[in-house]
Amino acid sequence: MTSPEEFSRLQSAMSQAVEAHWKAFLFEGILLVVLGVAALILPPLASLATTIFLGWMFLISGIGGLIATYWARSTPGFWWSLISAALAVLTGMLLLARPMQAVLTLTIVLGAYFLAEGVATIMYALEHRRELSSRWSWLLISGLIDIAISFMVITGLPSSAEWAIGVLVGINLLFGGATLTGMALAARKSNT
Repeated sequence: MTSPEEFSRLQSAMSQAVEAHWKAFLFEGILLVVLGVAALILPPLASLATTIFLGWMFLISGIGGLIATYWARSTPGFWWSLISAALAVLTGMLLLARPMQAVLTLTIVLGAYFLAEGVATIMYALEHRRELSSRWSWLLISGLIDIAISFMVITGLPSSAEWAIGVLVGINLLFGGATLTGMALAARKSNT
C-alpha cells in the first residue's frame, strides 16, 4: 500500500514531468482531437480502420506468442500457450481477411459488452447506495446510459455496424485529446 508521503512524491514527480514536456502532451492532445473529429465525421471509415488495427494487433501478438512459446517449449503449460497464440494469429487473419464482416461481429460484441457493463454498473450502484450516499445515482445513470447505448447498437443492426465503433472511438479520442490538451496548457501556465 502506498503511504501518503509516497503518493505526494509520485504526484509531484508526475507534475514536474508534465510541466517539462507540456509541448509533447499538447501535440498528442491536438492530434487525438483531430483524429476524434475525423472519426466522428467518417464513422464507417473509423470502424473499418479500428477493425484492421485490431486485426494487426492480434496477428502480431499471436506471432510473438508463437515465437515465445517455441523458445519456452519445455515449460509447463506449453500446449495452452501454443493454442492461445494460434488463436490470436487466426483471429488476426480473420479480421484482416474480411474486415467488413468483422466490423459487424465487433459491433455485436460491443453491444453485448455495453449491455453487460450497464447491468453490472446498475447492480453495483444498488448494492452500494447506502455507503455512497448521493453519489450512487451517478453510477445508476452510467449503467442506464450503457444499456441505452447497447439498445441503440443491437436494435440498429446491421446498419449500426457502419457507425457504432467509429463513433465510440471518435468520442474516446476527442475526450482523451481534449483532456491532454487541457493538461498541457495548464502545465504551460504553471511553468511560465
